[in-house]
Amino acid sequence: MLRVPRAALATVAAVVLSIVLAPTPVHATPANIPSYSTALSRLNSLTVAAESHQSSYNRDLFPHWITISGTCNAREEVLKRDGANVVVDSSCYPISGSWYSPYDGLTRTSPADIDIDHMVPLAEAWRSGAWAWSTSQRQTYANDLGGPELWAVTNSVNRSKGDKDPAAWKPPRSEFHCTYARAWIQVKWYYNLTVDSAEKSALNTMLSTC
Repeated sequence: MLRVPRAALATVAAVVLSIVLAPTPVHATPANIPSYSTALSRLNSLTVAAESHQSSYNRDLFPHWITISGTCNAREEVLKRDGANVVVDSSCYPISGSWYSPYDGLTRTSPADIDIDHMVPLAEAWRSGAWAWSTSQRQTYANDLGGPELWAVTNSVNRSKGDKDPAAWKPPRSEFHCTYARAWIQVKWYYNLTVDSAEKSALNTMLSTC
């Protein structure tokens, strides 16, 4: 029978305990994501209509990354909110931290590798009714920190998404489809935007994974 010295056992136990008790970096999730049942109810309450006004869309019609507090703009506020152990300089630019991207499950330690995604893209919002809003309303939408509209994600996955709705693009990490659909529906419902039929069908499919 092999006998392991008690000192060695104690060392192994200490290492295991330190791993178990090591704090896990906290990465925040945007607020006000509804439950499955609430999301389903809100999806069914949305007006189904074909998209329109695509030719008149211009990103500049949505003033974004406005100053929110002190020297911090909306983008920087999301980087602070969604990251772990984020330290910023006097201009509010992150100089250290880590960001977990729920769309693809990747973690990055450079803010240059992170984009702030509009859950419902600005162009999609425009096609779904924001064309009729005032500039002030569009500014509020583009910088909304109160709901699940702004997400810190890897720049590659954000650029893959572009302005596509769930009928044309879904997060590569399928485990996130439920949350993604609930967040998308909340934004559309809160801002009284329409959905097209293919988009609604895709959202129903994603909700079925909840």
